[in-house]
Amino acid sequence: MDFTKLPQARTLLQIDEDAMEEIDIRWQVAMITVRIRKFMRKTGRLIDLKPKNGITFDKSKIECFNWIMDLTHSSNLREPDYNNMDHTIDVSSTPTLRIHKIHPQSQIIGKSTAGVLTRRKLKESDSVQHQALLSFIYKQNRTNHKDQQTCLFACFLSQEEPKKVSQALADESWVEAMQEELLQFKLQDVWVLCDLPDGKRVIGTKWVFRNKRDERGTIIKNKARLVAQGYRQEEGVDYDEVFAPVARIEAIRLFLAFASFMGFTVYQMDVKSAFLYGNITEEVYVKQPPGFEDPTHPTKVYRVVKALYGLHQAPRAWYERLSTFLLKHGYRRGAIDKTLFIKKDRRDIMLVQVYVDDIIFGSTKSSMVKDFEELMQKEFKMSSMGELTFFLGLQVKQSNGGIFLSQDKYVKDILNKFDFRTIKPASTPIEAHKSLGKDEEGEDVDVHTYRSMIGCLMYLTASRPDIMFAVCLCARFQVTPKVSHLHAVKRIFRYLKHQPKLGLWYPKDSPFHLEAFSDSDYAGDNHDRRSTSGGCQYLGRRLVSWQCKKQTIVAISSTEAEYVAAASCCAQVLWMQNQLLDYGFNFMNTEIHIDNESTICIVRNPVFHSKTKHIQIRHHFIRDCYEQRLINVVKVHTDDNVADLLTKGFDLARFNFLVVTIGMMNP
Repeated sequence: MDFTKLPQARTLLQIDEDAMEEIDIRWQVAMITVRIRKFMRKTGRLIDLKPKNGITFDKSKIECFNWIMDLTHSSNLREPDYNNMDHTIDVSSTPTLRIHKIHPQSQIIGKSTAGVLTRRKLKESDSVQHQALLSFIYKQNRTNHKDQQTCLFACFLSQEEPKKVSQALADESWVEAMQEELLQFKLQDVWVLCDLPDGKRVIGTKWVFRNKRDERGTIIKNKARLVAQGYRQEEGVDYDEVFAPVARIEAIRLFLAFASFMGFTVYQMDVKSAFLYGNITEEVYVKQPPGFEDPTHPTKVYRVVKALYGLHQAPRAWYERLSTFLLKHGYRRGAIDKTLFIKKDRRDIMLVQVYVDDIIFGSTKSSMVKDFEELMQKEFKMSSMGELTFFLGLQVKQSNGGIFLSQDKYVKDILNKFDFRTIKPASTPIEAHKSLGKDEEGEDVDVHTYRSMIGCLMYLTASRPDIMFAVCLCARFQVTPKVSHLHAVKRIFRYLKHQPKLGLWYPKDSPFHLEAFSDSDYAGDNHDRRSTSGGCQYLGRRLVSWQCKKQTIVAISSTEAEYVAAASCCAQVLWMQNQLLDYGFNFMNTEIHIDNESTICIVRNPVFHSKTKHIQIRHHFIRDCYEQRLINVVKVHTDDNVADLLTKGFDLARFNFLVVTIGMMNP
């Protein structure tokens, strides 16, 4: 093979032997990692490379394995065994030019049938292997093999997150990440080195190290972020107004539901060091970054000109910078959601949804997408662009038939976090007709672990309405959790072990009309006898929003409990109606399906009487919405009310029926 014909051959030939060996080792480690993952997916076995009691092997299996390896890989080089050499050699009295001796085969390096292998030829053989490795790497890059490129790239990234700056400074990968962060500071003119004025105080800085992962959990970047210790700021001195609008998770799902209906692709954009583009008016001074102090001026400080991460006013400054830029170029803000920006061109529409520094966008016209990308690239530095696959913990799979939302990667992470990898699966998240109480005589459990479990599960409900009721029920006992409560939480994890990939499906061929379902569990709490409200809202067959909440009043009848739940569902419907106005849809007379006829009569009857006058006034606004024809209440059979899933536990047959009916499926 003529190695000089490859691109950048001169650069490759200048690599010394140690660097070649390091590349070889890193590549082998990456390929072993891939083999381990494939083996674990195929067999379900776990390979623990760091056991507590050391690595132990079955001697008989090892001997059998070595015997097979000797048969199949007899060409591998071996080290000579000097203990088997003869100590005495008979030498003929007749002088000869060559010494004939039959050596033991264990002393032969390589194949016994091959020719003589000198040190020079052995070195050339190693060089050929290194060249073959580089040739293979070049071939994979040329053919754009995604998995091989990811493995090769991961070889040169640090796999551990340092806890201290001293640990990061000892790792070349993290030093490069910190230098990249400081380079952005220089390009954006974030600060100015100066002396600290009298009467002013300085705010400390801190390095935060994180490994960024893709939707498959593979490390794709070592990110070092320099943040200010904003907790040392004083309100009125270092900052004034700090509010910045943030998109609701329902708004993200509504955006994706609209995209699936219109059939356009959603793209993602990540602004590099977004907060550094925002300007601040307050006079703020920070210390020099640890590990990168100016040797000539070690006592000086930096005056911050741009919004540094960690400052209270940073999110607001970035939002004002971005919104002003988009409004200047023909976009308009949403009437309800101020993080949604719209631009229309006749029948085509361009949508931009902002969540702090993460941006998703899409359009019915491909040229508008390209124009937006070029517009943003001219003004900001972008670190990644492409089709949306992973956003706010949601895994998004876009296809011709629709969009699928799931969080199976997060499910795997929390199962590993709490050491539930080998837990016994359960078919439902909660036992049928299970009702938890305070259990004051029960044994206490670690409150921090319990709250951590609840927090992880609450984040998972962004795409898993099937566990919503069970999680909300367990969340009521975070003050003094007992063993019985912990067992209920573990039951949810057992169910996640059974159904880790369940998600929401937004089909393209479904119509686009707004409807809702409401239900309640009358006096479901055995302690204070309060009811639980449940509601879900659809766009066609696309589940966009759902709620599960314990009512604040004690209902004296099931009708009153259903009425309160319907009022809560109506409030969410009104928000979605106003949100959809920005998308060009004006939904009136939205149907709310209720399985209680008495509740429907109360909504339609504007007269107050003895059975309704005690209900709090704030729940009666649903009557006004009905009179204005914003909503319409419709009777639905209890068996067909999908909101029932959000109010109580069920047996396996009923639970599976509701899960499928509500719009969930496995990929």
